[in-house]
Amino acid sequence: MEKEALAKTADENGLVPSNAESGFINQTFQALNDRHNVIYEFVMRYNDYIYAEHDYGNGHPLTMIESHTLTYIEDHPGTTVTELTNYWHKTKGAISQIVSRLESLGLVTKTKKEGNGKNVYLSVTDEGYQVSRSHKLYDILDITKTLSKVQKECTPAEIDTFYKVISVYYKVICREFEEEKIPKRQGRRRKQDQE
Repeated sequence: MEKEALAKTADENGLVPSNAESGFINQTFQALNDRHNVIYEFVMRYNDYIYAEHDYGNGHPLTMIESHTLTYIEDHPGTTVTELTNYWHKTKGAISQIVSRLESLGLVTKTKKEGNGKNVYLSVTDEGYQVSRSHKLYDILDITKTLSKVQKECTPAEIDTFYKVISVYYKVICREFEEEKIPKRQGRRRKQDQE
């Protein structure tokens, strides 16, 4: 009964499209969706990849965000959680979780400057340095291998265009996040989200 009342209200307010409008809507949606679907599928698959743990040969399985955070700290010794928050566009809580995990693995140390107990500065340990270097080498090889596979079907100009378009698309999405006040992602995905 409630469904019928909603349908009647929608019809009375002109929200129910005519058959011609409905056909146009469906055709337009299919045309746009079919083309965009590859982006949705890529993002979902890449999201799985980002949150999967990888061992870079040092016995420390890390997610992509953890390994790139470690590498950022190696490249910017003395960085803070706030700086990482701004760089990664994540919440302070999410970044703190990542840093705490890296610290618990013995890869990162936290220090406070004398006379300033408020700010915590991050640096990599010797082991963290080795893991970061292994991660960098892994990424060099992996990106080179991936681009080599892509070049079998795309020209260098097409690949450059892809990177330009994805960069502009990223800016558009960032503006939408700011305008619509979409919240930042919170920390690691829960196990149930991964299944």
